[in-house]
Amino acid sequence: MSDIVHGLGRAGAYGALGLVLLILGMVLIDLLTPGRLGRQIWEDRNRNAALLLSSALLGIGGIVFTSIWTTYEDFGKGLVSTAAFGLLGLVMMALAFLVVDLITPGRLGATLVEPEPHPAVWVTACCNIAVSAIISASIA
Repeated sequence: MSDIVHGLGRAGAYGALGLVLLILGMVLIDLLTPGRLGRQIWEDRNRNAALLLSSALLGIGGIVFTSIWTTYEDFGKGLVSTAAFGLLGLVMMALAFLVVDLITPGRLGATLVEPEPHPAVWVTACCNIAVSAIISASIA
């Protein structure tokens, strides 16, 4: 019984950390794009904004998953490692976004929240997934 309670405590801690990292990802995407992200997705039903946010959340989720899956025997060290790699993933995704914005015409953030579907959102979404895959591979 104590193993179950112990496991639930670890799962709760990792779950809370993962949730914090996902929320930070949402805030980051909101900062990189014009307007309010929640409004863009839930009120305006903007598919571009939804795909961009979804890719970031999947990316962060993948990094957190990989970090937990390959965690250290020491729970505290594993939790710190998960937080560090998750934050690194967020920073790298933001940098990749800014680089793509720098080398492409127009303002990427504004393009990604246009109401009409735009191919740039697919490029940016794939960039998020690629960055998270690279971070995940570095963990394993």
